[in-house]
Amino acid sequence: MSTKQHNHKMKIQNATTAHLPAIMNIVKEAQAYLASLQIDQWQDGYPTQELFERDVDNKECFVITNDQNEVMGTVMFSIRPEPTYTQIDGHWIIPVNEPYGVIHRLAVSNRFRSTGMARFVFDYFENMLKEQGISNLKIDTHPDNQGMQKLIKNRGYAYCGVITLESKAIRLAFEKAVD
Repeated sequence: MSTKQHNHKMKIQNATTAHLPAIMNIVKEAQAYLASLQIDQWQDGYPTQELFERDVDNKECFVITNDQNEVMGTVMFSIRPEPTYTQIDGHWIIPVNEPYGVIHRLAVSNRFRSTGMARFVFDYFENMLKEQGISNLKIDTHPDNQGMQKLIKNRGYAYCGVITLESKAIRLAFEKAVD
């Protein structure tokens, strides 16, 4: 399967409850992939199906599909303030009291790794924010998740510091001005 074959055919849409089995399968694949890299991210039962159900209800869960309507990946995107971003060991570029977008729970099916899907997702939501007049996007990732950190940095995101999740786990926080 070539990268070219899928890049121009991808689309992003709001997930529905009908997408949940595919989403949870992709999450299981991502959990196994992270475990194979000795990364303890998503190894404690997170994220749960209930969390994705809430994201679907909030219209913040999205699926990325190809021209055969196969679910290639999933992502949570929101423009609501992220509670764990109010305290940072570091400094946000744009204060958290100003509007921003946030990406969470980005996961790609094993079948569609290296298709450019993650870059497509970032472009899509950065453009959505620009259209809404929102000037920045924030994201965080596990300190050991080098693949995601590389993607984030290659997309022009700046490292801003460390945030602490409700579970007390730490995450590296990044931000990009998108206007």
